[in-house]
Formats: sequence, C-alpha cells, structure tokens
Amino acid sequence: MQKVLVLGASGTVGALLVPALVAAGQRVRAASRHATAFAGAEAVRFDFANPATLGPALDGVDRLYLLMPADNPQVAQFLLPVVAAAAARGVKTVLQSVMGVEHTPQNPYRQVELALQRAQPSAVILRPNWFADNFHGMWAPAVAQGVIALPAGTGASSFIDARDIAACALAALTSTNFDGQAFTLTGPQALNYGSAATLLSQAAGRPIVYRAIDVDSFVAQLQAAGVPQDHGRMLAGLFAAVRAGDTAPVSDAVERMTGRPARTLAQYAADHAGAFR
Repeated sequence: MQKVLVLGASGTVGALLVPALVAAGQRVRAASRHATAFAGAEAVRFDFANPATLGPALDGVDRLYLLMPADNPQVAQFLLPVVAAAAARGVKTVLQSVMGVEHTPQNPYRQVELALQRAQPSAVILRPNWFADNFHGMWAPAVAQGVIALPAGTGASSFIDARDIAACALAALTSTNFDGQAFTLTGPQALNYGSAATLLSQAAGRPIVYRAIDVDSFVAQLQAAGVPQDHGRMLAGLFAAVRAGDTAPVSDAVERMTGRPARTLAQYAADHAGAFR
C-alpha cells in the first residue's frame, strides 16, 4: 500500500481528514508549512511558495488531497504546478474546489479544475459551500462580540460542516466509485445569516445577532484587523454569490458519497457550543 498525501493538513478540513485516513488503515503523509505532527501519519513540510518542497512531498504517494489555504488568493499560480506534477507521477488527485465555479470560466478555481480534468480524467472534484466552521474559525471574533457583521444581505447559504467535507474526501481517496466526477457539497438546508445567528445563540445561551453591512464597511473592518485591502476586497467579493442566492442550493452529495445525510447547522452549533459561550 502506498501513501495518501494531504496538503494543508493543519487546516480546517485537512486536520479532520488525516486522522480519518489513519483510522481507515491508510498510510498518510500530512503536509503543511510547519510539518504539523499527527498521530499515525508522516509529517512533512510543504509550502506552495517553495516549489522545492513539492517533489519530496509527492515521492512514494499514489493519492493526493489538494486544496488551497483560505488565506491565499494565488489559486492558479500555486495549484496548477501541483496538478501537473501529480499527473506526471500518476498520482490520483482529489481537488477541493469551490461551489459554483463550474459556471464561471474565468474563476481561477475553474481553470484549475479544467486543467486537472484534462491531465487526469479519473480525478475527483469536491465543491463545498460556505463552511459552517467559519463561525468558530475566521468569524470567531465577531461571534465572541455577539454581532456577526457581513456583506451577505438577506442571502442564504446551505452551510456545510467540515466534518462532512472530510468524510467525502475520505470516500473519494479510498474508493474508485467516485472517480471522474465532481460533487457540490452542501448542508441539508439553506439559512440566511440571521437564522444562523439564532441557532448559534440557542447553542451559546447568549444573544448573537447578524448585521448586514455594505462591502466598503466590511473591507474597512478587515483592514482594521490587519488584512491588506486587496485581500479584503477579494474576501468581500465572495459574498456577492450569497446576496445573489447562488449559495442557497442544496445537494445530496454528502449522503451519496458517505451513506449518511449531511449535518445540519443546528447539529454543528450544538457540537461546538463551547466555542460560542
């Protein structure tokens, strides 16, 4: 048995996927910028900005989970060389992309998808919606203050639990049943951010509200937190899809891939209640 390489192993999905693969009896190489250690896995250093770390990371592996760190906008620049190197070595790739990019040819994630499909027709593409985990991740400071201020308008999202993304990745990496296919991964229900805040409030036992703000206010808020303006504009741009209703569709892909329904946002909130109190 060869190894599964998980890039971004210390991230939201990677940190769940590595232990799941180990528990399934897989040999795992966990790659991250700081070679974060995981029980039962081989930890290696990998940095998209340092091409010299790619070859050693790929040596001796036959499957790859490929994703882009959320804090980096250089999607095509960093992912395309990995796609090419993996294809040249015959490494099966499962790509974590983004919901809806199949409709926007100019999106860099779509460019990576197309390159992967050309180079490796058996590759699997996962397109998750907004992570429920953002509420205890990048939006945690706002949740802690009790006011989630975002430029989402009244738009709804079918938030997906990162545990379900990891479970789908596990299925794709340990089976050939899903080869050559792309899956949109969502939760079972679309909720607007006000309704989401209500669920968090119920789990936390304290008031948490959503406040809709405009894009400029959001970017200014990010700048005050130390985020560069261009990156802030990029993040703000993601909410255009929310306001347009593009993140509201619901799919059954989690159940088709894992055999069980996706977790609800209420389940997510209850399971992470300690983070919201």
